[in-house]
This record gives sequence, C-alpha cells and structure tokens, in this order.
Amino acid sequence: MDLASKLSVRIRIERKTIIRDPQYGTEVVNWAEFGCVWAEVKDILPSRAERMAEQIQIARRPARIRIRYLAGITPDMRVIIAGRVYQIIAGPSMLGRREAVELMVEEHSSEGTAP
Repeated sequence: MDLASKLSVRIRIERKTIIRDPQYGTEVVNWAEFGCVWAEVKDILPSRAERMAEQIQIARRPARIRIRYLAGITPDMRVIIAGRVYQIIAGPSMLGRREAVELMVEEHSSEGTAP
C-alpha cells in the first residue's frame, strides 16, 4: 500500500468531552484535539445530497478519509478539514496490518427557509 504519497490534506481529529456547568449543573460539550495528521480525503459521489426537515434544507457531503494507523479513534469523534466539521459515520476500519485507518465522514450544513 503506497498510502504515504497520497496523504496531502492536514486534518484534525477531535474527541467530545462533557463537563457540568458549575453554576447551572447543565452539561457543556467541548471538543478537544485527539490528533492532527496527514490524510487522503476523497469526496464520495454524488457529492451532495439534500433533504428537507421542518422547512430546513439539510445538505450532506460524504467523504472517505484514509490516514496512517492511529489507535484510539472512535465513532463518536469528529474530523476538521479546512475549518469544516465532519462527523464520523462509519469506521474506523483498519487496513492491512495496522498500516492505515479508513473513516467515512459526512459534513452537514443547513439553511432555514422563510415561512
């Protein structure tokens, strides 16, 4: 597997941390960096799918990401690519003998429509 030559995009993998607000006792979600690595990122065609939910147009942009093997990635993490937030929707899947990891991710964006 000649993955090294295809790793051209710098990505950040983040994990969710939940803390309690000391004043109100509510849960506060924070994201902390898990790792910053080089990746191969490929859009999955069709590159844009849309649906309507309660008058809000939701666009999904799926992509496949391959990185060198990195232990500890879980499906509840997220990936940041050039300032865009992607949720992990499948994986991580190990490729080869701990040579690489593949993730399926999806960016969600929404636009409200005026009633």
